[in-house]
Order: sequence, then structure tokens, then C-alpha cells
Amino acid sequence: MADVRVLVSLWFLACISYAGCENPIQKQGSLEEVEAFLAEYEKKAQDVYSASALASWEYNTNITDYNSQKSIEASGRSAAFTQEAAQNASQFDGEYPDEIQRQLDDISYVGTAALGDPDKINEFNQVRADMMEIYSQSKVCRSDAPTDCYNLDPGLDNIMASSDDYDELVWAWQGWRDEVGVANNDLYIRYVELSNEVAVANGFPDKGAMWRDNYEMGDDIIDVAYDIYNTILPLYKQLHTYVRRKLHKVHGENIDLKGRLPANVLGDMWGRFWGNIYRNVVPYPDRPNIDVTDAMVDQNYTAEEMFRLADSFFTSMDLIAAPQEFWDESMIVRPDDRDVVCHATAWDFSNRKDFRIKMCTDVTMDDLLTIHHEMGHIQYYLQYVDQPISFRSGANIAFHEAVGEVMTLSVATPDHLQKIGLLEQGVNDPETEINFLLKMSLSTIGTLPFSLALEQWRWDVFSGEVNSANWMKRWWDLKHELVGVKAPVDRTEDDFDPGAMFHIVGDYSFMRYYMRTIIQFQFHKAMCDAKNHDGPLHTCDIYNSPEAGDKLGSMLQLGSSQPWPDAMEQITGQRDIKADAIMEYFSPLNTWLQEQNKLMDEQIGWEEAPGAATRTVFYIITLITMATVALILL
Repeated sequence: MADVRVLVSLWFLACISYAGCENPIQKQGSLEEVEAFLAEYEKKAQDVYSASALASWEYNTNITDYNSQKSIEASGRSAAFTQEAAQNASQFDGEYPDEIQRQLDDISYVGTAALGDPDKINEFNQVRADMMEIYSQSKVCRSDAPTDCYNLDPGLDNIMASSDDYDELVWAWQGWRDEVGVANNDLYIRYVELSNEVAVANGFPDKGAMWRDNYEMGDDIIDVAYDIYNTILPLYKQLHTYVRRKLHKVHGENIDLKGRLPANVLGDMWGRFWGNIYRNVVPYPDRPNIDVTDAMVDQNYTAEEMFRLADSFFTSMDLIAAPQEFWDESMIVRPDDRDVVCHATAWDFSNRKDFRIKMCTDVTMDDLLTIHHEMGHIQYYLQYVDQPISFRSGANIAFHEAVGEVMTLSVATPDHLQKIGLLEQGVNDPETEINFLLKMSLSTIGTLPFSLALEQWRWDVFSGEVNSANWMKRWWDLKHELVGVKAPVDRTEDDFDPGAMFHIVGDYSFMRYYMRTIIQFQFHKAMCDAKNHDGPLHTCDIYNSPEAGDKLGSMLQLGSSQPWPDAMEQITGQRDIKADAIMEYFSPLNTWLQEQNKLMDEQIGWEEAPGAATRTVFYIITLITMATVALILL
């Protein structure tokens, strides 16, 4: 009887903010009743979630207090509806077809709405909005010229991407963290508390465990992540060693030829993607430049032309063109008259017709590849548009990230750049091939340890293994151990460097980016096989291949209607996330790096990274935490 009272209480709280609740105690079990419930849910969900997405869009593309409040209110209504639907879905008790049961299971997962209390839900949304507002509106000003101030995008981003002045890179790197990270510290403490309350209300010991559950692998995903890390680590160390030597020529004694790389010299604000330092580390600078930024500028490319070019890549494979609403409603350049969240994101408004991208585009090759990535999300949305709303998502969230990234593996090839007129014809020689592979490795191999270290830190924070008094120490210990980078200036617990990153303050699980980097190469190999590509994997271009498009499209249409191993098997023939394809792709580069580093008598890597030890300690702590929570609940 106590369980029933709790259920009624939760249902009542949800219904305060949303009209039309039905009695959750009523038992309904026939297939016809379930199908009727799902049909009604579909109709209401599209309206509620579309309204919430629109309010969030208005805030992200015009940051005002008014739009912030409207977005929070819409999120509250969405949470209340989600809670109501979950309670109703949980009442169906019967044996149903797999597809029906999978929908009920999806609807029964309530996320933030599990907090129950509308005030607490609003507080959680407000905390996240406040962190994002600090991130999006902050500026860093020069101390000797207080009116000379820079947003992150494009100001500080451009400095980090293009400056070779070490002191200026330190100034931008430290200034952003002092301005944004420190301001977000107290908010993040509360965010962690509320996030864990959400997780416990959903039946998980902490937020990290709740995120990991998305992969339908349990905590095996931890072992998979570290197995991948250990597989790519020898190649990463060779790349790290080569890059270190090259950057020493640029920054002199600021680079320790036997140690870790300073985090401010890797081409972006976080050292996540190293692509912007390609100009300083290119193996054969006398060969034609495969970074075609200058060619795009010379040809007067606009942001819209870059997006049209990306759209044509998908249609060349007989995939779906972006609809007119996309071109009418997207924000693809930074407005001059208002503050916006510039971080590139793709949006599905849950109404089967409205799909948009928000991006402050610069005419660069890096942004051209980012556009292909974001258009990959749009393609996924378009492909699964006829699925029930519960299944309109990726097979898992890493799949969604991988779809756009796999396109960049073709777009960046010298062969493709020649086809679209951005690279001179006849550039096919071993030196250009190494230049290309090195450039590709900077944004793939170079980012994998970064992603794992970031997510390990949050797992530790959410599980309570590390408390807020030691957050910075754990952050930089992981950077030292797993990534081989260090802070360019002293950092203390008075700082809060994680709070200066979009994905952390924006409440995004990061394992998706780690796994997507592996999955994209599995997808690439499968589509190249479908095309009957003849040659090394890194030379394959799936542009104009309907065979590759059919292979991809048939998987995308599934959405999340099947477990992700089924979707993986459909496109690749494999049921696991494996590093075989990425290692095959970079095999020629690996051999070349080993030869170059041996010639220079380099010390490979920085020091042994205790990946296995880190994993084991975390796993033990996780088990202890889960056991403790179980005892408390009992």
C-alpha cells in the first residue's frame, strides 16, 4: 500500500503543471489499450516537446532574461508531461511485441522529471541555464587595454587557433578559465547534487551510471573504453612525440622534449582537437596545402555555400536533402545584434518537419568539416522521421555523433577536395598521403585520450570518489596520466577549469564523442566495402556512391527501434565497438611516425599512463557505491 501512495504522490506532482492526467492506478493490459495509449502519447509528445525545443532555440539564438525564463518554463511543462506519461506507461503489465515493449520502456524513463517537485525541476533547469549564460556571454579583456575584449567565438577561438605567440596563448587560455570556470564553480556543485538526485530517482546510483546506461552495456562500457584506449595508445604516443618535437621549434623551451605538452599550444581552447596546429606540424610543407581554407577564401565561399556543399554530399549518395524549413530557420552565422550560444548544434523539433542547425560559421576547412558533421545529425533526423517519437534518436548517442564524422573521412581526402575544386588536380603522392593522414590524426587519434580523461573525471565527481575540494587535482592528474598534457600556469583548487567547457556546463555526456570516434571508422570501412573500394582505407571517398548511401540509410531509418548492436550489425556485420578499422586507417601513418621518431632518437610518450589502474580503482569505488545505495534503499 505504501508503494501505491508514493505512486499517487508522484503522479499528483506531475499533474500540477500539466492538465489531462489520468488515474495511474488503473490497470490496463490489452494490446489494444496499449496501442491507444501510445497513439495519444505520440500526439501530445510532439506538441509538448516541440514547444520546449522552440523555447530553448529562442534562448540559444537570443540570450535574454525573458527568453531564459520562457525556456525554463517550457522545460518544466515538458518534465511534467514526461512524468505523467511515464507513470501511465508503467501501469501496463502484459506480454507485448518487442517494439511495443521497447516504446513503453522508453516512455517509462523520465529523466529530470523524476525529481517530482516542480520547484526543484525549475531549479535544475535554472542552474544549467545560468552556467550556459556565463559561458556564452563572458568576455576576456586585456589588462593594458580594458576595452579590448574578446568573446570565445570568434575572438579567443581565433587566437588559440592561429597565434604562435606562447604568452598570448597563455593569456587567452588562462583568461577564459578565470572568467568562466571560476564563475561556474558553485553552480556546478549544485548541478552535481541535483544531477545525482535525478539519477537516484531513476534507479541509478549516480549521474555517471545513468549516462553509461544509455549504451545498453552496463558498466562493461568502462572496460571497453579502456581497452580502446590501450589499443590506440602506442599510436597516440608516437603522434604526441612527433607533435612535441615540431612544437618545440615554434615555442622553444616552453616545450619539454621529454615531457607533457602544455595545454595551450594544441590549437583550441581545450586542447580537444589539434587540427589547427597542422600548419606547424605538417610533415612535408612543400606539398600542396590540403587545408583548403585559403582556397575557400579565394573562391569567396559563404556560410550558406558551405552548407549547400555539405547537403550535396548526402544527396550524391541518394540520401535525403535538407528541407526548405531548414534553410529558412537555421542560424548559420553569428548575428551582430544579440548574444547567442555559438557552439554548433543540430536540432530536431519533434514535429517531423522542423530541423535546424545553430552555428557561427567561419570560412575555414575546419568549419566545413563541422558543417558536414552537423548535417549528419540532420540526415539522421530525416531518415528516422517516420519512427514513433520514442524511437526518434540514435541507436545510441555515439551513433548520432558518428554519422556526420564519417562523412568528413571522405570530404577531407585529397581526391574529394580535387573533385569539388578546392585542391589542384594531380596531388597524389606518398608525401601528400602522409600529410593527409597526419592532419586527420590530429582530430581523431589526438582527441581520444582527451575524451576519456574528461568523462573519467565526471564519473569520479558524480560517484563521489572525488569531492569538490579536490576537483582540480583530479582533473589535472587525469590530464597528466591519460593525455600527456599539463597546464601552462599553476592551477589550484581556487580555479575550476572544467567549468569553462561547453559540454560540461551544458550537461552533455561525453562518452558519445569517444565512442563515435571509433564507430565512425567502422561505418567508413563498411560503406567503402559496399562501394567496392579498391585501395587503402584512408583513400576511400564515398561521395556519389548510392551503394554506400543505401548501407547507411537503412541503418539510420531504424532510429533506436532496435538495440544498438543490431543496428551496428546491419551496417558493419559486427556487434561490438572495436578499434580495428581506425588502426587499419592510420597504419601507414603509424609506420611513418615510428621511423621519424626513431631517426630523431625521441623518448616516446611522457610517462606510463596507469589506464588499467585508474579503471580498476574506479570500478571498485563504483561497486562500493552501488552496494551502499542498495543498502540504504533497503
